[in-house]
Amino acid sequence: MTERVADRRRVVVLDYGSGNLRSAERALAAAGADVRVTDDLTAAADADGLVVPGVGAFAACMAGIEALGAGPVIAERVAAGRPVLGICVGMQILFESGDEHGVVTKGLGLLPGSVTRLAAARLPHMGWNTVHPPVGSVLFAGLPADSRFYFVHSYAVGDAAVLAAAGARVTTAHHESDFVAAVERGPLSAAQFHPEKSADTGAALLRNWLATVPAGG
Repeated sequence: MTERVADRRRVVVLDYGSGNLRSAERALAAAGADVRVTDDLTAAADADGLVVPGVGAFAACMAGIEALGAGPVIAERVAAGRPVLGICVGMQILFESGDEHGVVTKGLGLLPGSVTRLAAARLPHMGWNTVHPPVGSVLFAGLPADSRFYFVHSYAVGDAAVLAAAGARVTTAHHESDFVAAVERGPLSAAQFHPEKSADTGAALLRNWLATVPAGG
């Protein structure tokens, strides 16, 4: 029996001027969501799930968030236990700060830690890489241990211990040094890689995230 659209999770992909909006929209729709790409903050607040994408520089993404006034909406959703998924720089801005080229920009502060340049000679880290999820991960449930995801970035959170101490499930990856590849803490999930560009493994991860999104929540 075909699932009715009314039964699908209503997901907003937040349009704040940065991100792979249409590829995220298509991937989420294929995963089973009823997706809307919009800068409407009321829609973002009311949706069953909110996706915060992001590409480019931390400071530019934060400027877009601030210009739209989206920070309080994202924070209020998290405080209320309502699902949010950050992708790439959309993950990074959830942290306390980002340090790019010696310029420190304040983030949303929903996760502890700072985004800094990867400790690697070869940058950007671009292409497919394996990840190492913790026991009990919901995002990676059912995925083979050698699953690969698509990355493109030069900055990341390097200190997984701070996140783990704050009660987060932390997934790591390695590119000349270890870095945080994904985070799960309560209603807040985030991925440094691009699930919407990660073929079948990315689609499976998005389905896992959608399974945590209450319909009509």
